[in-house]
Amino acid sequence: MKDTVRRFFKILCQTEWNATVSGIIVALLSILIMAWWRPWGAVGAIRNWGEWILYGAGLFDKPSDFLISSGSVIGIGFLAGAFISACLGNDFSFKFPPPWEWVKAIIAGILMGIGSAFAGGCNVGGMYNAIGNLAANGFTMWLGLIIGVVLGLKYIYWEMEHVTWGTTGGKNLDFPYGLKIVVGIIAFAVLVWGAYNYAGMSDNYAASLSGILLISAGLGYTMQRGRWCMVQAFREPHMTGDCTLAKSVALSILILAVGCAVLKYAVPMRGSAIAVQAALADAVDELDPDEIQDEDLADAVEEVIDASETAVAAAERVLDPVNYVRGTFGWGGVLGGFLFGLGAMFAGGCGSGTLWRVGEGQMKLWMVVPFFGISNALMTKLFKSMHMEGTGATHVGSKLGMHLYLPDALGYGGTILLVVLAMAAWYIIVDWNEDSNKLIVEM
Repeated sequence: MKDTVRRFFKILCQTEWNATVSGIIVALLSILIMAWWRPWGAVGAIRNWGEWILYGAGLFDKPSDFLISSGSVIGIGFLAGAFISACLGNDFSFKFPPPWEWVKAIIAGILMGIGSAFAGGCNVGGMYNAIGNLAANGFTMWLGLIIGVVLGLKYIYWEMEHVTWGTTGGKNLDFPYGLKIVVGIIAFAVLVWGAYNYAGMSDNYAASLSGILLISAGLGYTMQRGRWCMVQAFREPHMTGDCTLAKSVALSILILAVGCAVLKYAVPMRGSAIAVQAALADAVDELDPDEIQDEDLADAVEEVIDASETAVAAAERVLDPVNYVRGTFGWGGVLGGFLFGLGAMFAGGCGSGTLWRVGEGQMKLWMVVPFFGISNALMTKLFKSMHMEGTGATHVGSKLGMHLYLPDALGYGGTILLVVLAMAAWYIIVDWNEDSNKLIVEM
């Protein structure tokens, strides 16, 4: 039994997970968090943290509480999951890069912040979850990411030949593995404690953050354990020819899109039940439970009202087209993807990849995050003042492109077919390139 437990611990906490398995888990957790409340993302958290930095500098009004903002809670949960995985897997240490990498971290953060503002999200909200939520803008950022990553790869090659200052001298501050396991267990206990406290809050919004915290922690754990970084899916086919992560991301997006389509299509199909509940609520709305003599009947009336309101609110959340349907289906998405992809190459990680690397102690990425958040917060505020609104709701005009929820144009069947064809084409192209090396960028 002892050996069996050790093998289980090794598989769960120490061994690097298969990329395909990791991608499937990420997709399932992405569907789960959407069914719970809303899709996940990275830039919402990072922007909120950047707004707090700007508020501390006296440049911004006080932003949303980072312990109450759903985007920030997703980021906190994601970091916690990655940190727990890194501790238990003996991957955590403070990794200090050489001086030139600090400079690149600042540049990367600024580019990623600006790019994600143009695209209406990072690689998660602007591409992965956008396509998964059947939004046309996800495809434009996908195109921009490819261009940005290829150009970034060309720069990396140039840097290897011409830049010599500050490229050596990195340090690593490690800790005993036993201490990491203890800290990881403590972090897990704190995570559960936090979720329990959210769940105990009287406000329904705050209480629902318990699930947001835990599911996002699962995402962080999975991506760190599988070293699942989307920028590598765009980089490796053109650098080494390896298409493992590209295939994994393509499959993950397809699973996510099918899952989201089921949620978004099935909820209206249950509209008759929701309509009945809403009608019941209307019928008893004029009744005052306090005036009903029968106490059991009064309680029943209140329960019907609460159930009706909860059902309708849940349906509206799942179906809300603002969930990564951005007004960036056009030049905004392409430019944003290009800038973000270029910045991600400087950083060595995408939006989600940056966060899980922060969780394992990559100090370069610790520098990327504040500049990412500040630049995104400033650009988003500028866009709002100019009424560009790339990240706004679908009813708000955008100068960055179109708001297009694909089922409105193609229907759910046509949209899923489009996603299947796009992901299949990506899969086939990178698989062909792995054998032929035709798309590799030469040094």
